Amino acid sequence: MRYLLIGACAAAQLSLIGAAQAETPLMAPIHQFVDSFNKGDEKAAAKSFAPGTISIIDEIPPHLWVGADALRRWGRDLEAASKAGGFSDESVTLGDASREDINGNAGYVVVPVVFSYKEKGAAKREPAQIVFTLKQLSKRWLITGWTWVGGKEEPAK
Repeated sequence: MRYLLIGACAAAQLSLIGAAQAETPLMAPIHQFVDSFNKGDEKAAAKSFAPGTISIIDEIPPHLWVGADALRRWGRDLEAASKAGGFSDESVTLGDASREDINGNAGYVVVPVVFSYKEKGAAKREPAQIVFTLKQLSKRWLITGWTWVGGKEEPAK
């Protein structure tokens, strides 16, 4: 009986851990955006954004993009900066959100990330955070903007 109780408690804990790690409604469009970015699929990435004006702040020049075509212009500028810097194999790995707030139809999420890439063949990584704003439209959360809060680049381990 004791082993049954211990097993039941362990199963309950694993169930709670699994539920805590389950994707939240605010994280769904964020995963869609990052997964699409990692695949180089601009059209799929765009589907995670709300229609209308969006804003993007990033460490690459010109640092700010605002408007309905902000994602496209940011992608073009990122590609140019990557080419000029000799960057390749770029990808972003999302951590678990450190903050998620829902206020009516407005959402706010802070997510730790790691940006991995090669710079002229040398593997590098940059721990950072992305802060997302979202809006709920027709029961679906969509990104309205994001800000990259970069850390210090380091050699990949």
